[in-house]
Amino acid sequence: MREEIFMKMAVDIALENVLTNRGGPFGAVIVRNGHLISIGRNQVTAKNDPTAHAEVEAIRAACKYLNRYQLTGCELYTSCEPCPMCLGAIYWARLKYIYYAGTSQDAAQAGFEDQYIYHQFTLPKQKRSIPMIHIPTDNTYEPFNAWSHQPHKKGY
Repeated sequence: MREEIFMKMAVDIALENVLTNRGGPFGAVIVRNGHLISIGRNQVTAKNDPTAHAEVEAIRAACKYLNRYQLTGCELYTSCEPCPMCLGAIYWARLKYIYYAGTSQDAAQAGFEDQYIYHQFTLPKQKRSIPMIHIPTDNTYEPFNAWSHQPHKKGY
């Protein structure tokens, strides 16, 4: 089955990442029409970048390769259920399917607590662990108004 081949590839990337001390135990591949488009591996510690998750790295590489900012028609195979940040990126990229091997519970057992972030989203803003403070200014809406009236804008 083709899905199992790509899933095994994502898991193998995750394992290689750990064994070569490149980063965390996560790997991802993006496929379009049965063809491999990109790979991603967790690079958080290697790049000192908290957004360098395997899924995000694979999305960035696929967008660059395809020269577009949406990945409609593409599928993501990832070694573990995506975290909240990656899930947001997946939706913005408009991927067609998400296939995953490990679960968020498996990741939690290995020390990756995605549930903490998911829980923060359910709380009112004033009760979240990182304060969110709304400070509107007299020019707050100018960028939105300019965007709304931009005749050549590209929606996303």
